[in-house]
Amino acid sequence: MNLTAKQLKDYFKEIVEMIEKEKDYLCELDRKLGDGDHGVTMSIGWQAVNEKLNNELAEEQDCAKISLTVGKTFLSAVGSSVGPLYATGFMRGAKAVKGKTEMNDNDLAEYWIAFAKGIKERGQAEVGDKTMIDTLEPFFISLEKQFAESNEFLPAFTTAVEEAKKGMESTKDIVSKKGRSSRLGERSIGAQDPGATSAYLILSTFLNFVKGQVEVR
Repeated sequence: MNLTAKQLKDYFKEIVEMIEKEKDYLCELDRKLGDGDHGVTMSIGWQAVNEKLNNELAEEQDCAKISLTVGKTFLSAVGSSVGPLYATGFMRGAKAVKGKTEMNDNDLAEYWIAFAKGIKERGQAEVGDKTMIDTLEPFFISLEKQFAESNEFLPAFTTAVEEAKKGMESTKDIVSKKGRSSRLGERSIGAQDPGATSAYLILSTFLNFVKGQVEVR
């Protein structure tokens, strides 16, 4: 499958809409573990991205430049720790597709593996710390393995998103070891991590988006 620069921008616009829909849910999850503002923070970041998509990036055809601008824009709009993490993810993804106006199966796999690994490197968290890495590490491990075996992006990505979902759900049973929520100790058990949840939603939004594009054809 191929994804054009226009489709990449359309996908980012779908994230903007999804975050608005899920904003209250993400804040509700965060109230159990942190400041209760994760949904608002994500919304601020993605509204800033939306502004760029509608103006500066409206005619842009370079997939790397689009992803790079999305990362930098999110970073300048969001002060909290999630800003540098997503910025790193989208900027690493951009490096993987430098100069491309269209991404094929191989490009898409490399983009998402670079995205997830970039966040893992930047965040210095491990699986079991109750963070977005509980979603992203099982995702990139699965995507690398499945894509190496099949060379088909959509089936590999579908399986990887299933692994991401299991990782997200596993955070309910984990004691938080990172960030503000780590102060809660055992009391953090039973609450699903908001960062792990928004990371999963970004991946599942892409899955639904590309499935929709395939059906349109």
